[in-house]
Amino acid sequence: MARADLMDFDKALELFEPVLGFEVHVELNTATKMFSDAPNPAAAAVSGTAGDDATVEPNTMITPVDLGLPGSLPVVNDTAVRYSISLGLALGCSIASSSRFARKNYFYPDLAKDYQISQYDEPIAFEGSVDVELEDGTTFTVPIERAHMEEDAGKLTHVGGATGRIHGAEYSLVDYNRAGVPLVEIVTKPIVGAEGRAPEVAKAYVATIRDIVRALGISEARMERGNLRCDANVSLRPRTPEGQEPAPFGTRTETKNVNSMRSVERAVRYEIQRQAAILAKGGTITQETRHWHEDSGETSPGRPKSDADDYRYFPEPDLLPIEPSAELIETLRKALPEAPAARRRRLQESWGFTDLEFRDVNNAGLLVEVEETVAAGASPAAARKWWTGEISRLANAQGAEASTLISPAAVAAVVELVETKVVNDKLARQVIEGVIAGEGSPAEVVESRGLKVVSDEGALVAAVDAALADQPDVLEKIREGKVQAAGAIIGAVMKAMGGQADAGRVREIVLERAQG
Repeated sequence: MARADLMDFDKALELFEPVLGFEVHVELNTATKMFSDAPNPAAAAVSGTAGDDATVEPNTMITPVDLGLPGSLPVVNDTAVRYSISLGLALGCSIASSSRFARKNYFYPDLAKDYQISQYDEPIAFEGSVDVELEDGTTFTVPIERAHMEEDAGKLTHVGGATGRIHGAEYSLVDYNRAGVPLVEIVTKPIVGAEGRAPEVAKAYVATIRDIVRALGISEARMERGNLRCDANVSLRPRTPEGQEPAPFGTRTETKNVNSMRSVERAVRYEIQRQAAILAKGGTITQETRHWHEDSGETSPGRPKSDADDYRYFPEPDLLPIEPSAELIETLRKALPEAPAARRRRLQESWGFTDLEFRDVNNAGLLVEVEETVAAGASPAAARKWWTGEISRLANAQGAEASTLISPAAVAAVVELVETKVVNDKLARQVIEGVIAGEGSPAEVVESRGLKVVSDEGALVAAVDAALADQPDVLEKIREGKVQAAGAIIGAVMKAMGGQADAGRVREIVLERAQG
């Protein structure tokens, strides 16, 4: 793939105004699919019957409806409708008194019917907005055009070739397990005014949607598993002199299925720089989908972007309109959880974090992980320390999201090992590495690697005496009031015992020697 020319980001903002738009797909964790009674793989992953570490036989979670077989008829999942209404309300949307499904016609091998059942001109929820909090604590309002229900397609696996994509593959395999999984697609209106903070707004918006759906309990919202998928639309329009009407919106590109919030931020920044370089040279932007490449930090062309007319929408003849009662809508409204901003304020107060400490957690996208670690028994300070410290360091080294490496329960178990002095901080870092490497639970890693702190009095005394023999002046310094001199002996003992000595007890022994 030839590298595209990029314009300096600040220079691009001098010449052009970025206009954003997002289509976020939320995979609902209902027990069954949107229009059939086949098991929902998303719910199976939550319950533990399927997931990252489990092998699910392809094409086993399907019914004739999912395969579009003649004579099979769809039936709407009532729970999915309730989840969709709740999400619409949480986004500040109006709920339609009557909405209906439509057929979105296009051919693709993982779409067995050759059409997708979605909603077009009559969505379940419309006209809302959501406030997102940026890294410095300011808020930016993102306008929501609609949130509509639809079904997911299946999954293609392209075999052969170097990229895993269809180009260059020898053949493709189709798995219909995901076909029919219920989705809510949240579509924003064009977002203007973000200016140089456009990439940050993109990341913050997706994080806010994740927080909302998790609080509602309707989705795991894990981007790496595909529970939450974001298509990022970016266009540029020329700057106009002050007082003149803004220029029309430019031609947009849609970067598909970006699988982490960090990548959403990077993809938006890249497209701004790429499009600016083209436009500054007098070129034109192609309206198309683009693929994000995590390894290179670039996008590449996909297919020309279709407009609504190309899909030949028409009302789904096999399904009646959805007409929720006013009583149901009000019941669901009263059951809404607290808003993300209110939740953040509550958690900060509960944990006793300073503004800076809390912002570090929130900006790292680790609020949920710290909260769940605290719920599992760890102190807030310890949970913050490990998530924003060692775990984030390892995640950055691997180019991964910290939340994908280790579970909150495992982190809480590591904290307990430290607090009960089974391991010290240095050994705890090795425990975390072992858990991430798949060596088992924290306790199992401690056992298999032999990482327990040495607290045997005899062994510690012998190690201290050996270190004092090498540094005889330390005791005299301590007697003169220079207690910090004990650090030299503690360091020597830790080194001699491979970091497994009980540092607190070593210090006590050194001070006892000084007094004796």
